[in-house]
Amino acid sequence: MATEQEILSFRNTVEDIRREIGKEIIGQQDVVEHMIMALVAGGNVLLEGVPGLGKTRLVRTLSHVLDLPFSRIQFTPDLMPADITGTNIIVKTTQGNAFEFQPGPLFASIVLADEINRATPKTQSALLEAMQEHCVTVAGVSRPMKEPYFVLATQNPVEQEGTYPLPEAQLDRFLFKVLVPFPTLEELGEIVQLTTTGEEKTAQKAADGDTILRLRAIAREVPVAPAVQQFALKLVLGTHPELPDSPAIARSFLRFGASPRAAQAIFSAARVRALMQGRFNVSFEDVAAVAKSCLRHRIALNFEGMAQGQTADSIIDELLKTEKAAC
Repeated sequence: MATEQEILSFRNTVEDIRREIGKEIIGQQDVVEHMIMALVAGGNVLLEGVPGLGKTRLVRTLSHVLDLPFSRIQFTPDLMPADITGTNIIVKTTQGNAFEFQPGPLFASIVLADEINRATPKTQSALLEAMQEHCVTVAGVSRPMKEPYFVLATQNPVEQEGTYPLPEAQLDRFLFKVLVPFPTLEELGEIVQLTTTGEEKTAQKAADGDTILRLRAIAREVPVAPAVQQFALKLVLGTHPELPDSPAIARSFLRFGASPRAAQAIFSAARVRALMQGRFNVSFEDVAAVAKSCLRHRIALNFEGMAQGQTADSIIDELLKTEKAAC
């Protein structure tokens, strides 16, 4: 179990990271918090938002703050799997020609997969092993990534022409799906002031890879009370319309529910959030705070749900109310 000193150190480190990111990123506090949570929890993030909201800048800033290798992959329909995983090339040696592995951009510690839904399914699937197993197999040889390893993918919810929707198996590999909102009037003014006057601030290093791994180890020790555990598990089961005990809203509006990875994601993220809030254990509030980000990409609406104007978030809100009332 984490000690009081470890929790204080955890909060101070996270606050340092958040403060440095804030030098280059205006607003988007919820997005920044979810990115930090996912990084410490050891998961990946899918960011959804229209172009120009600073998604790429946010990830690049995070790599500067953590002093970790960063790579950006612009996904296009003609991108091939070897373009991102790497390939064997022929090199001349003193003994003659030999094959040497040339690592692709996936081998950075922080990988930005920009507009991931513009790549073909073949190239999208090349990310699966890296995201889940933190290794890549090329020519029959498995090559591990250096920890910590973090994949952040972006997609545009508006422009769908020439895109390839991510399959459920790949969506399930993302710890969070985070919606990036448009800035407010005040935030937009600050963004323009920051980026057009030549007075830009530069984020400084606040942590490193070893620090993130240490925070991750502390988070895993945070206990979850049986009542909170049951609340989270029933929330996940409540998304399955085929189960006899599922809520009426799930049976009416959902086509399929979340996988066991959703429960793992909720517990991992809730533990990190509890420490970020300065608490020794996971609360009902922590579970509710991460539920939408963990579930919205793991459930699917049926035709009736879409016709009624329901969304994944609105259904998760109702499921949370149902489970809270039952507690």
